[in-house]
Amino acid sequence: MKNTKPKPSSPLVGIIMGSASDAEVMEPGRTTLKEFGIACEFKVLSAHRTPDEALKYSEEAAGRGIEVLIAGAGGAAHLAGVLAAKTLLPVIGVPIQSKSLKGLDSLLSIVQMPPGIPVATVAINGSANAALLAIEILALKYPELQTKLRAYRESMRRKVLDARV
Repeated sequence: MKNTKPKPSSPLVGIIMGSASDAEVMEPGRTTLKEFGIACEFKVLSAHRTPDEALKYSEEAAGRGIEVLIAGAGGAAHLAGVLAAKTLLPVIGVPIQSKSLKGLDSLLSIVQMPPGIPVATVAINGSANAALLAIEILALKYPELQTKLRAYRESMRRKVLDARV
């Protein structure tokens, strides 16, 4: 395995959301990536309102150096599946909470992908965990991310053990 260092200025992760109103939910994912020193793209593209642009983005992402895609969408939430259909990159879906069904519609839309086009799915509004999963995927190629993940997990462990009730 090649010991390659990611270039901080070169985005390795694409965070795509179906609507500008989803940015607040997706921001913790961007913040998590930034804390690990990973640059990302942060864009609004809709599976339904801008399908041609979403497909083009997915097709061209790997050629621009993107290695993992994170897609957040609510309601019908087809964005992650649309992106996954046009790339071989790993795609992580973030179901976004909806008003009518509290995000269950989004969760089921993302998690019920047909055989052959997988999309990893995290919890409703779980963009921080989506970023951590992306970091785990990247850590297979970039060993320094494994070191950072170990330190992050140890920090969480310490917080639990040090908690006073």
